[in-house]
Amino acid sequence: MDSYTAPESTPRQSASSSVKNYFVGATPLQKQLESARKLTSFVPTPSRRKIPQCSQLQEDAELQKVAFLLHKQWSLFSLTPLYKFSYTNLKEYSKLLSAFIAAEKQKGLAVEVGEDFNIKVIFSALLGMKGTQRDPEAFLVQILSKSQLPSENGGDKVLWTGWFCCIFGDNLLETVSEDFTCLPLFLANGAETNTAIIGTWFQKTFDCYFSPLAISAFNLSWMAAMWTACKMDRYMATTEFLWSVPCSPQSLDISYAIHPEDAKALWDSVHKTPGEVTQEEVDLFMDCLYSHFYRHFKIHLSATRLVRVSTSVASAHTDGKIKILCHKYLIGVLAYLTELAIFQIE
Repeated sequence: MDSYTAPESTPRQSASSSVKNYFVGATPLQKQLESARKLTSFVPTPSRRKIPQCSQLQEDAELQKVAFLLHKQWSLFSLTPLYKFSYTNLKEYSKLLSAFIAAEKQKGLAVEVGEDFNIKVIFSALLGMKGTQRDPEAFLVQILSKSQLPSENGGDKVLWTGWFCCIFGDNLLETVSEDFTCLPLFLANGAETNTAIIGTWFQKTFDCYFSPLAISAFNLSWMAAMWTACKMDRYMATTEFLWSVPCSPQSLDISYAIHPEDAKALWDSVHKTPGEVTQEEVDLFMDCLYSHFYRHFKIHLSATRLVRVSTSVASAHTDGKIKILCHKYLIGVLAYLTELAIFQIE
């Protein structure tokens, strides 16, 4: 898969206040990014992209960890580069974050690093989770609840998971110095209070800045086309679209489900450029769906707003939620999300 360029993206219109209250405030890094922006002109929304393929680098990934990342709903964030982050200090970061979480839970009381808090934090590398050799290594952070009884067989319970990655992030890598580690895409699964606490620790420790990452209807349309174009060994889910109709006193949602093989046949009928998806094909694909729906229900979907797309590859919601279903296209999905995260940072 070729390197991506930044598309048009719509900022999140509503986000959880508990998370936003923590993820605020510019950092000194913003000045460096602002300087980089002055030297780098914005690239317009690309008119074509490569159809996602299975990256050869992904074959080096640990299959158990990859499987753990699938079939979970992740909240998306963009993240500015981490200052003075070191992969050799992951164990130390685990201890420091554990202490910080315990202190927050105890409302600011001083806590010694290394004490037993009935929770533990684990930082671990996600080997092979990159688009090119130049991309920084992805890493995973987990909060575990330690078993109270030694005889328990269940082991530790995962309370929260987050991971940081950069897939084909050349656009951002070229703008910052070597003191910064660029991992612009952050995905979290678990309680928002934990996401906020961990985000605060990262911001204080690495002088970075988190921002919720919404997905515009425009980008959802691209996802629908690219994911429908992917060749599947077998289909695991129905292709489904959800549109929102603004009305009073409350909005109305319209769900449109299509058999995945029918969706693929429709895509094949409009697809003319081997190995690529073009803006014209995306528009034609969506227009065909609108026309088919209007013939049956006399409703103009073009007057509504696309809020969710679900396929056998992944599902995504405009509020910044993603669920990746197919390991074969994991890298391809993350590449597009990285593109959106970088655009938001810039």
